[in-house]
Amino acid sequence: MAAVEVARRRFTVEEFYQMARAGILGENDRVELIDGEIIEMVPIGTRHAACVRRMDRIFSTKIGNNALVDTQNPLRLDQNSEPQPDLMLLKPRDDYYASFHPRPEDVLLLVEVADTSVAYDREVKVNLYAKGGVNEVWLVNLQVQQVTAYRLPSPSGYREIKEYGRGDHISLLAFPGLYIPVQDIIPGD
Repeated sequence: MAAVEVARRRFTVEEFYQMARAGILGENDRVELIDGEIIEMVPIGTRHAACVRRMDRIFSTKIGNNALVDTQNPLRLDQNSEPQPDLMLLKPRDDYYASFHPRPEDVLLLVEVADTSVAYDREVKVNLYAKGGVNEVWLVNLQVQQVTAYRLPSPSGYREIKEYGRGDHISLLAFPGLYIPVQDIIPGD
């Protein structure tokens, strides 16, 4: 049987916000705009939430005022994509991005934490971040207790990919002298 092609209606970020203002999307709806499609986000489990909290504390303590730690807020990639990464380190701004959502050039590090959404985060979101030009992305895989660092973005994906286990230390491109033990990000169960 041949595959059936259907026409899809893709939305812009502005249309996405118009739907929210009109009440079509509610404040408590966990959705994000990915390549023009409204995607329902996976519920956040306790291990996922704890990991985000740990990283928030690690980065707030170790980086201080050198970056803004931003958790689960929008990133404007382009006119058709505005995902909500689990954590970002942003270039400091006096207005804390009150006049616009951060863009790829504002991101020092972007982190996605995955428990049940590993394949989606790796295949869809990481590639979207590469196309958008986000310089460094970490995918924290809670299932295998591993952090994958994606660096050097290009339109076809990241050119450098490295995996770090619980016994390793990981550094950030933006803060090369700072090494974080992976076990601090993903402690043993």
